[in-house]
Amino acid sequence: MVSKRKEFKKLKVPYYDEKNDDKGHYEISTLEEKTVSNYTGYNFAQLDELNVFEYWLLLRDAVIYNCSQSKEGKKYLDKCWLMDQTEPDRNTLKKYFNK
Repeated sequence: MVSKRKEFKKLKVPYYDEKNDDKGHYEISTLEEKTVSNYTGYNFAQLDELNVFEYWLLLRDAVIYNCSQSKEGKKYLDKCWLMDQTEPDRNTLKKYFNK
């Protein structure tokens, strides 16, 4: 189903906690599965057959693909990327502080 790779990189689904209280009254229990299903065309039974690494790869790609389709989604992905950074961007700091 998913092309076999020599090794899987550490995969992380983009997430940035935005303090929105407009979530509504109901929680969707299968939202991740629906997202992957829409992205791949797989039905839920086919998704169940994937191993966890394949599933998380597809979920990550589906979230990135869906977010990259809109300006707001791209901003969200930028925030996610910033939150994942653990090292300072020394070149940018040098540019701003001339050191």
